[in-house]
Amino acid sequence: MRTRRLLAMGAGIALMTACAVGPDYKRPAFDTTPSFKEQENWKPSEPSDAINRGPWWDIYHDEVLDQLEAKIDISNQNVKAAVAAYDQAQALVRQAQAGYWPTVAASATRLRGAGRSGGGSGVTTNGITTVTQSSSTVTSNSVGVSANWTLDVWGQIRRTVESDRASAQASAAALAAAQLSAQATLATDYFELRAQDQLQKLLDDTVVAQQLSLKITESRYRYGVAAKADVVSAQAQLLSSQAQQINAKIQRATLEHAIAVLVGLQPAEFSLNVEAMRADVPTVPAGVPSTLLERRPDIAEAERKVAAANAQIGVATAAYFPSLTLSGSDQYTNSTLSNLISLPNRAWSFGPSLAETIFDAGSRRAQVAQARAAYEASVANYRQTVLSGFQQVEDQIATLRILEQQAVVEEAAVKAAKEAERLTLNQYKAGTVPYSSVITAQTTRFTAEETALTVLSSRLQTSVALIEALGGGWNSSRLPR
Repeated sequence: MRTRRLLAMGAGIALMTACAVGPDYKRPAFDTTPSFKEQENWKPSEPSDAINRGPWWDIYHDEVLDQLEAKIDISNQNVKAAVAAYDQAQALVRQAQAGYWPTVAASATRLRGAGRSGGGSGVTTNGITTVTQSSSTVTSNSVGVSANWTLDVWGQIRRTVESDRASAQASAAALAAAQLSAQATLATDYFELRAQDQLQKLLDDTVVAQQLSLKITESRYRYGVAAKADVVSAQAQLLSSQAQQINAKIQRATLEHAIAVLVGLQPAEFSLNVEAMRADVPTVPAGVPSTLLERRPDIAEAERKVAAANAQIGVATAAYFPSLTLSGSDQYTNSTLSNLISLPNRAWSFGPSLAETIFDAGSRRAQVAQARAAYEASVANYRQTVLSGFQQVEDQIATLRILEQQAVVEEAAVKAAKEAERLTLNQYKAGTVPYSSVITAQTTRFTAEETALTVLSSRLQTSVALIEALGGGWNSSRLPR
């Protein structure tokens, strides 16, 4: 009882006088502009606030994509690794918090050994007496408890917990960033795969049209109104398109395999049916730059690393001050077990110990300097991460805006190319233009449609990239507290 009272008294005194050395954390300042440069005179074609109400991919209204995205957190191995890293960081916090409390150990020993008894016999030979002592077995029994409590007078433990907590939050933000990256990569690959499906249909239609052109040319040749060169040219054009038709399957297969791995499946276990590609490109408003600091998990991760590095300065600074430890023990020792726990066999001790390093050849000073340098590096990394985030948003806004303008022109180009192909084919049937004009018109039409498809695919992929750059609806308020 007396030992417990003394421990409680010492703890109370220590807590009343305790102070945490080192700088208190302040978030590094970063001045942001009122608006994004590239957002001026641009509005999303179909603005939506879906990412504020649910998963960001809901804005695409694609059931297949929804089902695939739902598998990311369950099966993606990179996300699982990030989850394990976060669990490890949480365990480190609990480990550091254990330093607030005393360590208590219990022991029980039973020792047996040979000892000399007090009696003996003597033999005298030639005036010399030799005494022989008899030996006996000695038993010693001992039980007890001991406690040691390093008091956090200078805040070294508190700063360590503070650093580990910030590191755990950084790991949580890293987990969110890994999830967002996997989700965005999946959506990008998915839309690119749908573009390949659309390209395959375009090539199929082109092959059918060129097969018809070949029949027309062969018929005209049989009636003597077309040259053999026209037939050969039509055959060459058809074979070239058929080769592209076959080659297009390579990229689709590659993308399907990539999606399988993203959802944690072997490519042999996964397949996607061919479906038409969507024609609209929904996206989200970029908002104001100042909110980006709270919306991107990579920025939150970098900021939490700054907080962890700041706390480490306090940990290093606390080494300058003496450490205060309260130690106590309560032990019973006797040769027999029957009367072991009794007052005559008890021995207890309690007292504080103060330890201070007198000379370390500048080791502590170097550790503090190292901690401060690590803090400055983390601040620079944080600001660079913010700048990169602003750049990514500006890039994607500019790309979307310009691609929207290009899409309008490409749509008009496709209409004109189709009309030109129709007129040229009619003129060839009438015998007013050579077949080379038909080939040119068909090639122009195919190129225009392929370019329009590429622009549409790029717009969809860029919309995903913009959502990712904006944080995918994530917010730093989701970090564990």
